[in-house]
Amino acid sequence: MKLVHSGKVRDLYETADGLLLMVASDRLSAFDYMLEPDIPDKGAILTQMSLWWFDQLKDVVPNHVVAPGDDARSVLCRPLRMVPVECVARGYLAGGGLNEYRAGGTVSGVPLPEGLEDGSRLPDPIFTPSTKAPVGQHDEPISYEQVEAEVGAETAAELRRITLAVYTRGAEIARERGIIVADTKIELGWDADGVLTLGDEVLTPDSSRFWPADQWQPSRPQLAFDKQFVRDWLLSPESGWDKSSGNPPPRLPDHVVERTRRRYLEAYERLTGTPFSG
Repeated sequence: MKLVHSGKVRDLYETADGLLLMVASDRLSAFDYMLEPDIPDKGAILTQMSLWWFDQLKDVVPNHVVAPGDDARSVLCRPLRMVPVECVARGYLAGGGLNEYRAGGTVSGVPLPEGLEDGSRLPDPIFTPSTKAPVGQHDEPISYEQVEAEVGAETAAELRRITLAVYTRGAEIARERGIIVADTKIELGWDADGVLTLGDEVLTPDSSRFWPADQWQPSRPQLAFDKQFVRDWLLSPESGWDKSSGNPPPRLPDHVVERTRRRYLEAYERLTGTPFSG
């Protein structure tokens, strides 16, 4: 097979019959840096979680899956012509959205009520798109009007509709299992027939913020099942890293690697209701 793309986490190979084999690595990125060492089993957990979610969402939007791969970290899929926009939905205020709100009361041009705090639930989920930056560069928020200028009004409306529908269904299912989906990013592309199709991964700890519902409390950072734990460690005095220095982050210590693995694993097992077998 021919390697056609290597991303932050996934590698794509073209098969002899024109399909793509997507292989998720154990690599972890944060603040646009690739971190060391890898997180054991992360690739398999992400792949198996995505396959579970694709099945839950199949009546919401078609997906690119043809069949699971020969191992737990790979999946055979149809090629898509990817939309040049990151499609993000937010139901709660956190991360970059919180920073935007604090700066001007909006997120991706969407005005929000006054008085919201870190972790606040939004009145309704919102579509907050961003640019799709190359590896090593940072995605930047864009307005809905900028999406319309990029892909046209009809496609922009569909991107918003699908993104919010995926978030809404995912948040409902996750809440039943004790997890809040604060926000999520999805990848959409056109298939050979021009149909917008869900690709890459969906509703994983890499593409979403997962919070335990019984510990949610606005006005403070939330306990997370995603890589926020790694981000927090990197910014802590223990890491000794200055984000503004331009230097790459330090190597993750063993206890951070193991706790990160456990959080990914717990998210998988809570959501799917099945033990992870690797």
